Amino acid sequence: MARTFRRHRSAHPIAELNVTNLIDLGFTLLIIFMIATASINQEQTVPVNLPVDAQRPQAKPDPSTRYESLTVKADGTYFLGTRNLTMAQLSTELTKFEQEKPKPPVFRIQIDANATAQQWLPLMAELQAHNLNRVTFPTQVAPKR
Repeated sequence: MARTFRRHRSAHPIAELNVTNLIDLGFTLLIIFMIATASINQEQTVPVNLPVDAQRPQAKPDPSTRYESLTVKADGTYFLGTRNLTMAQLSTELTKFEQEKPKPPVFRIQIDANATAQQWLPLMAELQAHNLNRVTFPTQVAPKR
């Protein structure tokens, strides 16, 4: 008995939708956003010559902790992230950080090795005035002898 593969003629449309191309597009967009997000999250900092410190083991930071970079250059200029700010502008920004809940970020204070105490002590006083006491100081690793 021969079988016919012809469809019966009917007035209703075919209700099949090929979603393979949509799935491919979704996965492609997912990969693009994953790559773009990884490159956006890389920290952008102002280049400074950090002081040298003795090499010692460091504790792993909590991954949920948010860090903000504060930089003091040798000429006495201040940077929050990559933005150059005066002390008055920095004070306004620190007020915003102070009001964050549940807790403000940890400030990574980068001080140029050639900066004097007179250049970075006002920054420390401003942080203390805003009750922002969680700070870290990145340094360079001393060369092995």
